[in-house]
Amino acid sequence: MTRRLRSLSVLTILVAGAVALIASTQTWLDVTLRGTTNAPLAVAGAAAVPLLAPLSLAALALALALSIVGRILRYVFGGLAIAIGASLAVAAVRILVEQPVDAVAGAVTEATGLAGAETVRALVAEITSTPWPLITVVAAIALAAGGVATVVTAHRWPGAGRRYRTETSDVAAGSRPHDAIDSWDDLSRGDDPTA
Repeated sequence: MTRRLRSLSVLTILVAGAVALIASTQTWLDVTLRGTTNAPLAVAGAAAVPLLAPLSLAALALALALSIVGRILRYVFGGLAIAIGASLAVAAVRILVEQPVDAVAGAVTEATGLAGAETVRALVAEITSTPWPLITVVAAIALAAGGVATVVTAHRWPGAGRRYRTETSDVAAGSRPHDAIDSWDDLSRGDDPTA
């Protein structure tokens, strides 16, 4: 059961981070400019919310690290997952509800060559959102839920296993004679076998 809890928490954070990363490349807002008959300008998620891609990558790295860290770092990483999920949710809800002009200012400036908050506001006739901000809100909530599940269940997760430990057991080393491989292992740990 504890392995299942760990797997579920890690998988939830991983999938939520991946969905948010995919969302950063998709069109979030379509902007129609005054006095033009051109097609609306498409504004990607990463342009509307500049922290979307970095926070999504952080969530992916966090999920991968959760599978091998010790108990204390599980709590820290779970807290980070909650914070990243909350930040992404707030940013995506703002875009979804307000459809702010500052989120499309870069695309408008690039298309028209005109800059400045008031100038861009005067140029924008309409801003419509696509489903991607809502999808990101759902992914952010899932990310935060994975962080909560990590914090709540981290004490029951099994350890990372022997393969990730760097210390050696004195019992295993004393049960057989010291050979050339052991000398190389001593060098890897920083011990001088000739001393």
